[in-house]
Amino acid sequence: MNRTITCIECPAGCSLTVNVEGSKVTGTDGAKCPKGESYAVSEIEHPARTVTSTVAGEGLTLKLIPVRTDGPVPKDRIMDVMKEIRKINVTESVRTGDKVSEDLLGLGINLIATRKADKK
Repeated sequence: MNRTITCIECPAGCSLTVNVEGSKVTGTDGAKCPKGESYAVSEIEHPARTVTSTVAGEGLTLKLIPVRTDGPVPKDRIMDVMKEIRKINVTESVRTGDKVSEDLLGLGINLIATRKADKK
């Protein structure tokens, strides 16, 4: 079966035709750079995304602190990660890049602040 996907690895945004048999990629066509083929395989066989969200800040200059994962989360675990993120309440000052939570759900992925928030 052929699937068409758009590569997001570089600004070219190549339209890739991906031949899929079962859950494995058997061939790709349309990539203008080497990143396209590896993107197609990853997207079909092991889709994952960086998760961005906010966590509650208590007694800080921000009531909602923007955060993101420091690595991609398997797509089938994103909702589980979001449930875990909703439980987090930050009470200490954080700087951009500080870990807000380590090893989310045992995935080896940390949640990091993307903006600083100081104590009031």
